[in-house]
Amino acid sequence: MKLTLGFSPCPNDTFIFDAMVHGRIDTEGLEFDYFLADVEELNRKALASEVDITKMSYHAYAYAAKNYLILDSGSALGHRNGPLLISKRIINPSDLADKRIAIPGKYTTANLLFSIAWPDAVNKIEYLFSDIEDALLKDEVDAGLIIHETRFTYYKRGLNKIADMGEYWEKLTGLPIPLGAIVINRNIPEDIAQKVNRILRRSLEYAYRDSFASYDFVSGNAKEMDSTVMNNHIKLFVNEYTLNLGNKGKEAINELFRIAGEKGVIPALPGRIFLTSIS
Repeated sequence: MKLTLGFSPCPNDTFIFDAMVHGRIDTEGLEFDYFLADVEELNRKALASEVDITKMSYHAYAYAAKNYLILDSGSALGHRNGPLLISKRIINPSDLADKRIAIPGKYTTANLLFSIAWPDAVNKIEYLFSDIEDALLKDEVDAGLIIHETRFTYYKRGLNKIADMGEYWEKLTGLPIPLGAIVINRNIPEDIAQKVNRILRRSLEYAYRDSFASYDFVSGNAKEMDSTVMNNHIKLFVNEYTLNLGNKGKEAINELFRIAGEKGVIPALPGRIFLTSIS
């Protein structure tokens, strides 16, 4: 059986999926027709239910939950790894309501967290995440939400941090911040979905055992990213919650949806959102 699979070219995703898509592990008879795309493009494909298995933002998942279940492995959660709000000029956080804010996509979790923290700041402009620094430097916007590798390098371009959305979330809840999920279409039979769950974890375990095996795939898609930044990116976004969400990871996801739902920034979710693994 062949399934479509979408994930981003970011180092954490290519590190996770390398063994799975390159035949380094037992895929239990499944094949994967994969493609790489920016997270907001992945979000939109999931919203249209175009992909069998995909990476997507937890914000976007709230709008696609009727069609997808969250897998136990592959998610990006963690501590001190959230989006950053930055600017070219010093801005007081209390003055954000009337500022132009660059966001890396309407359905990104970065935008959801910002909406929870600053609901009155609604003058938002969507950019590809890698273009936000340039938009700030050109004065196209006053502040911008940065994700992925740009959170490691923004200061080198003379930009300033206004707020760390991960710190905001952790102070608010005491829980890890849910960023991106790996989901599977609800139309996939349960036994096949369980296979995918196992294969994904097996792929990550292989990557941990032999990190050099994935180097070409990771570096080839990281473009001009410095190797130190690339490795830091993986260390920050691939962690215990990536291997298995566990009770704490699921609690964090449920809390994100509860708070966002109470503020009216996401729709109501179905009763079941997780594909619980069967050993």
